[in-house]
Amino acid sequence: MKETNMQEVQAYLKECGAFFIATADGDQPHVRPFGVSEIIDGRLYIMTGKVKDVYKQMAANGKFEICALKKSGSEWMRLSGTLVNDETLVVKEEFLNRNESLKSMYKADDDNMAVLYITNATARFCSFSAPERKVSF
Repeated sequence: MKETNMQEVQAYLKECGAFFIATADGDQPHVRPFGVSEIIDGRLYIMTGKVKDVYKQMAANGKFEICALKKSGSEWMRLSGTLVNDETLVVKEEFLNRNESLKSMYKADDDNMAVLYITNATARFCSFSAPERKVSF
């Protein structure tokens, strides 16, 4: 069931294209667009660069929320949980192999690429025309 829920969330993120992740810097929230996520070895990952403020905020406080809006504008998903950094080289390589466009900016062993997986996740599927539905993984 958890694997199915994770796959549903991943498919939603892919369909939306861009999604927005909220982090906190002390008491100040920050929201940024992201565009890639992958399921690798039974975990849902996102990635960023360690030199970016967003990574520093994630490292200091792993709690996050993602909002992904479908192109219709009338359906969205909110995903919350905790992000955990994964330094496994094989996972970084697989992430890059699935996202060729990132290879011009990142290398799996460059000490900048950060892949983070989501734990304690709850996704809320919302729309203007149906009741909210929740799944967890």
